Amino acid sequence: MKNTLAFLVTLFCIVPTLVFAQQDTLIHKLNSLSRKKDSAEMQANNINASAYNKNSKITFKNYFTLGFSDLKQEVTKPLHMTSKDWRNLVKFAVVMGAASFADEPMQKFAVHLTSNNPGLVHVSKYVTYFGARYEMATLATITIYGWVFKKPKMITTTLLATQAYLVGSAIENMLKFFTGRTRPTYYAPGVEPEPRFMGPGFLWHAHVNGAYHRSSFPSGHTTVAFAAATVFASEYRNTTAIPIIAYSAATLIGLSRITQNAHWFTDVIAGAANGFLAGKNIVNNYHRYAKIKDPKHNKNTLTFNLQYNMGNLEPGVVYQFR
Repeated sequence: MKNTLAFLVTLFCIVPTLVFAQQDTLIHKLNSLSRKKDSAEMQANNINASAYNKNSKITFKNYFTLGFSDLKQEVTKPLHMTSKDWRNLVKFAVVMGAASFADEPMQKFAVHLTSNNPGLVHVSKYVTYFGARYEMATLATITIYGWVFKKPKMITTTLLATQAYLVGSAIENMLKFFTGRTRPTYYAPGVEPEPRFMGPGFLWHAHVNGAYHRSSFPSGHTTVAFAAATVFASEYRNTTAIPIIAYSAATLIGLSRITQNAHWFTDVIAGAANGFLAGKNIVNNYHRYAKIKDPKHNKNTLTFNLQYNMGNLEPGVVYQFR
């Protein structure tokens, strides 16, 4: 239910942008820049405190415009994948294939571990909450702190983390719908659990064995945990402790989904990958936006030159649009 709510919130946020998307060229500029050398995996993001100013400030309007652009780029990525992207996808598929052999053994081990350690169940439950209900409260607290103590970078980073939360959740729900994977808790007591992919729509809103079930793949808690963690780790990568704390917390949340017997091992891996990619995309998209809004970037230039052509020296004029 929480993930469905996040998905609906995402749609509520991005649908209004469709109304003015045709008039607002920002999305077109962002998409254009992402296909040049200034791409997601190659651009050098400026994370100095001075880069977070009135020109790059996130407002009510551009928050939703950037969010729509983020989601659009995520959904259409398969149509614009490079050879490097395909190689990475193949590598990830190999890793997932190998990890799938650990799904059932890890699930059995987790059940055995929690059955003999009641305290672990309680700790795991609270850790899990930080990948859902507590995470937004934590982000809100950080935002308030940044606002009170006038820290624009902290405010911007937290807002980007909420975008990553929403976009990652939207992609997660799409994958859940199309994969329809059974959860460990789907099976009746005494029946050997089996991680099966049942296809589109299966287990979307199902009540089985007296319990409510949704598709298991990928893990939603892990997705949003790694989405937010990636944003903070990227924006504060010069502070060694923050990436370590962010990714450690996200990893614990992912592991808690296994000890809670709510997800298979590969669900968690896929959720971590989904969250990481969403977080990276949000961060890079924002910094492309910051470059567009930079007064230096927006200045068009007019240059003159001389060209030697067919034995003649000819003047040339170049007007460059930024």
